[in-house]
Amino acid sequence: MAPSRRSPLILAGLLATAGVTHFVAPKPYDATIPRMLPGSPRTWTYASGAAELALAAGLAHPRTRQAAARATAAFFVGVFPANVQMALDWRHRSTAVKTAAFGRLPLQIPLVLWARGVARASGNG
Repeated sequence: MAPSRRSPLILAGLLATAGVTHFVAPKPYDATIPRMLPGSPRTWTYASGAAELALAAGLAHPRTRQAAARATAAFFVGVFPANVQMALDWRHRSTAVKTAAFGRLPLQIPLVLWARGVARASGNG
């Protein structure tokens, strides 16, 4: 399978793994939910995990891949505030933890670009 054909499946695998961990180990995700959001952090954790699983399923199927990839790019933009919240909350922790939290922030850019690239490639096929 060519790398360009594997790319959406790798992205789907990444999302599926993250989605499952939202249900298996929700507590760390609960801590990243911005306090400004209404309701329980656990509800948001489960909702975002379910969204990741749905996006993964959409990316895995060629017929839904383009729409799912666009939605995935929007999702990555939408969860950025949670990553910012985590970095702010963890700024007084150990250097390693703080570095990981702040290091995640610029990683959102390649994830958004990856999802957009999958959407573009899916429109050509």
